Amino acid sequence: MKLLRLTVDGFAVPCILDREGGARDVSSLVQDFTAETLPDVAATLSGVDLSALPAVPVIDADILPPMARPGTIWCVGLNYSDHAEEAGLPVPSEPILFNKATGTYCGPNAPLLHSEKMSKLDWEVELGIVIGKRALNVSRDAAMDHVFGYTVVNDVSERAWQMERGGQWVKGKSFPNFCPTGPWLVTRDEVADPQALSMWLDVNGERMQAGTTARMIFDVATIVSYMSEFCVLEPADLICTGTPPGVGMGKKPPRYLKPGDVVELGIDGLGRQRQTVEAI
Repeated sequence: MKLLRLTVDGFAVPCILDREGGARDVSSLVQDFTAETLPDVAATLSGVDLSALPAVPVIDADILPPMARPGTIWCVGLNYSDHAEEAGLPVPSEPILFNKATGTYCGPNAPLLHSEKMSKLDWEVELGIVIGKRALNVSRDAAMDHVFGYTVVNDVSERAWQMERGGQWVKGKSFPNFCPTGPWLVTRDEVADPQALSMWLDVNGERMQAGTTARMIFDVATIVSYMSEFCVLEPADLICTGTPPGVGMGKKPPRYLKPGDVVELGIDGLGRQRQTVEAI
């Protein structure tokens, strides 16, 4: 299933994509895609005659993030071997974990906000894991049972705040609209191998990132199992799993976003995003 949420008459409407790629309103069956409803969504919508549900036009500007705000946004740093090389940093022996504030969470086409206090605004296309079942101390073999599905994330970063303001990554990761997510939440059964997905990101039409999840140092199952050793993962938690090389910080010379720039990104089978950088 490919789930998405759209704005209709000012309200969030949960939808599912039909075989033709059209959106069907499932609000008569599921009030919204939330931490409370997500564990049962697959069973609720399984076998439903989508042609009998109302069609909803899909307009880019109306696409919301594919679930209501997550309880926690988790992130894994330096999780691609070629990105660690680009950054000139050693390959981690264990996953590097940090958080983004939930206020960063926004739709896939929402503007990227540029404050006058920013100087090094950067991009990161990432595979997002959405948790579907509570996980605590789960083995790697059992970890995938706790994954609901996958989505596209742009882990936007202000590098000066991240690297030059005391070494706390969360400061450079938590400005509003720093986590565009979607357009779809694709259920686990539709992704044959999450470690074989191509991903890309363009700035103003120029390809900046082109990678594959095959280069992840720690795969999806390892990440979920490892994190569950230290904390409880709850339904609708979002885990951003790291980015391939090609970020602005890694360019020679470095290149950063400025107002007016257009960022487009996507992952095979999970959809694409488009954002414009706006001064505030």
